[in-house]
Parts: sequence; C-alpha cells; structure tokens
Amino acid sequence: MPDVDGFDEFYRGSRQRLLGFVYVLTGDRAEAQDAVQEAYIRAWQRWSTVGGYDDPEAWVRVVAARIAISRWRSLRSRARAYLRHGAAESMPAPNTDTVEVVAALRRLPEEQRTALALYYLMGMPVAEVARQTDAPVGTVKARLSRGRAALAALLTANDLEEASGA
Repeated sequence: MPDVDGFDEFYRGSRQRLLGFVYVLTGDRAEAQDAVQEAYIRAWQRWSTVGGYDDPEAWVRVVAARIAISRWRSLRSRARAYLRHGAAESMPAPNTDTVEVVAALRRLPEEQRTALALYYLMGMPVAEVARQTDAPVGTVKARLSRGRAALAALLTANDLEEASGA
C-alpha cells in the first residue's frame, strides 16, 4: 500500500512550484494543470519507487515537462497537417427526416436497433450481422422484421402527430 500521508505531504509542498514551472513552459494554464495532474497521477502509481528517490519532485517535474512537450508536439503536428491538407469539410446539419429516424431508432430495443444499423447502415449481410451479434440467423431476421415494423409505426405516428398539429 502506498504511503498516502507521504504522498499528500509531497503533493501539497510541491504542486505550486511544479504548476508554475510547467505554466512557464506551456504558456497555457489549463495545459499546465493537465500536464502536472497527469505527472502526479503517474507519481502516485509508482509512489513506492518515486517516494524513495533523493528528489521525487525532480522526477515529477521531468514527467510533467515531457507530457507538456508531447502535447505541444501533437498540436504542432495537427497544425502542420491542417496547413498541408486544409480545413476539414464541414458536415451539413442533419435534415429533419434524419433526426426523426434517429429519434425513432432510439426508442427501439437495443437488439433491433443494432441489427438494423449493422444491416442497413453498415451494409452487412444477415449472416455477418448474426456473427457480429452472436445470435442465430433466424433471430437476426426476426429482429430486422420487428425492427422495421416498429420503426415504420413510430415514424407514421410522428407524421400523424405533425399533420394534426400536436
């Protein structure tokens, strides 16, 4: 069991210094807080070893700096990719029919919803849906049939409600 009191004392005595150090490295308080938090988590997980070091704060400082630098490199790589490939095309908002279908699908039992999604959206044959869901082929066929019927009923009920002004 880790030395909880020893770690707590270490944390309270070093957190502000480490946060200040990483803040200077990153220039971003939130990034610094994230990196320092991750470093302390790693120190806690290895506290039986780290706590025995001559200077455990140095270990946490190096880990926090490496985490911050790694995140910075990742952001830099993304920025380079963005410049190289351009902005991702924005996706159009879903139309009202899509929203209605998704809302109706959410009301179906999970097994039917999964079978419908795998069959219609992923284009899997019934045998593959059966394998993916670990269900017999006949069960998948029944789920598809019941799911289609339930979906049709839900969508028809929505259309009737809209037509009546409800």
